[in-house]
Amino acid sequence: MPSAIEQIVDAYVRLKNRRGLDELMMHRQRLAVDLKSRSGYDFSLPIGKIDEEIAIIEAGLSRLKAEAANFSSTRPI
Repeated sequence: MPSAIEQIVDAYVRLKNRRGLDELMMHRQRLAVDLKSRSGYDFSLPIGKIDEEIAIIEAGLSRLKAEAANFSSTRPI
C-alpha cells in the first residue's frame, strides 16, 4: 500500500498541480534544514524520513515534467 505522501504526490501529478508539488517540496526542505540545525537529540530518523519524502516529491515533479513534454510533443499544431 502506498504511503500517504505517495498518494498525495500521485494526486497532484494526476491533477497536474505543479504548485502543490513545489509547496510540498519547500515545506519538506524547510523541515529538513530546521532538524539538521538542531542539537541535543538524535534527529536522524525523522531527517531520513523527510529525505525519503523529498525523493518521492522529486519523482512526482519528474513525472509531471515528462507528461508535459509528451503532451506538447504530441499536440497537433
